[in-house]
Amino acid sequence: MAEATLSMARPITLLQPARLEIGAGAISKLGEWASAFSRVFVVAMPPTEGFVERIGLAGELQVFVDLPPEPDLPAVERVLAEARAFKPDLVIGLGGGSVMDVAKLVAVLWDSSETILDVVGPGKVKGRRTALAQVPTTSGTGSEAGIRSLVTNPETLAKLAIESQFMLADLAILDPELTYSVPSAVTAATGVDALAHCVEAFTNIKAHPLIDGYARLGIELVGRYLARAVADGSDTEARAGMMLASYYGGICLGPVNTAAGHALAYPLGTRLKLPHGLANAIIFPHVLAFNQPAQPEKTAEIMALLGLPAAENPEAVLAGAMQFCRQLGVEMGLGAHGAKGAALPGWAVEAHAIRRLMDNNPRAMSIEDVLAIYQAALN
Repeated sequence: MAEATLSMARPITLLQPARLEIGAGAISKLGEWASAFSRVFVVAMPPTEGFVERIGLAGELQVFVDLPPEPDLPAVERVLAEARAFKPDLVIGLGGGSVMDVAKLVAVLWDSSETILDVVGPGKVKGRRTALAQVPTTSGTGSEAGIRSLVTNPETLAKLAIESQFMLADLAILDPELTYSVPSAVTAATGVDALAHCVEAFTNIKAHPLIDGYARLGIELVGRYLARAVADGSDTEARAGMMLASYYGGICLGPVNTAAGHALAYPLGTRLKLPHGLANAIIFPHVLAFNQPAQPEKTAEIMALLGLPAAENPEAVLAGAMQFCRQLGVEMGLGAHGAKGAALPGWAVEAHAIRRLMDNNPRAMSIEDVLAIYQAALN
């Protein structure tokens, strides 16, 4: 009881987009809302560029699509240079998490003398004059709901985190029809990423009852709809359910954030070049099982919400969660993705040093623990 009281008493701040449109065809609402703006800068990627026409934008338009899957500092600087030449009064992020992260940075920095390195960390951005709309086309990161952006430093391959209330979207559009064409493998991996956001916040040492509510909703939606979305990409109800699960995961990231799971996944993205969702999907069962002794009741609740058998020890949790991911078609062996055993100790040191996430974990994790997880995930 004392722990719950303390958790409830801890102050948190929850920010969400000023307006949220959700449902099949919701993208049409963006065109109506954007009609008040005359110069619109869209950050997209080649697979999502075709959705621009669906918005029905009036006024002058520029679309930037030359982004790598994991944007680094030079890539973001190129986008900013284009935006500074164009001088937008509305920025739209149209794509996955990386696209939306870059759109946030464009909105706050194109009309500023600050560089990205000037604003790394929380609360460094001075302000934003430019309106921002976010339109996810995958169900994974929940970036449309949050105030954080991640950019890779190409010299160190570390993820730089920028966090500011000024990067919050004025409008977020959750239109499941935009996710119909996402391949089943990507649907599966990004869906487990959304799940990991909810689970890592739910079991976090900073967990809060308000955020626990969103996390439970997200976990249940993944359990109900992810397999359906993987099996049939045009299942509108399942796609909408996963978009909402992803959004709930994004809400969890703000006041609570992720923990060891995401810390371990980051080197897999920067070193092995795995997509963010896939990296998290591979790591997810291992960290869930590792944390079970520290959070037995919440872990049992997670398993139940996912429709998995009850598991009262780490080995059973690992087996159930691995089966969940494999049934979605996720290749769970790091070796199959090109990882070599000799590289794992270095990755373990790198992951262990991401203290902004590791310090949130409910169970202390040593470098040796991290290495053991990587080794268990190798095959």
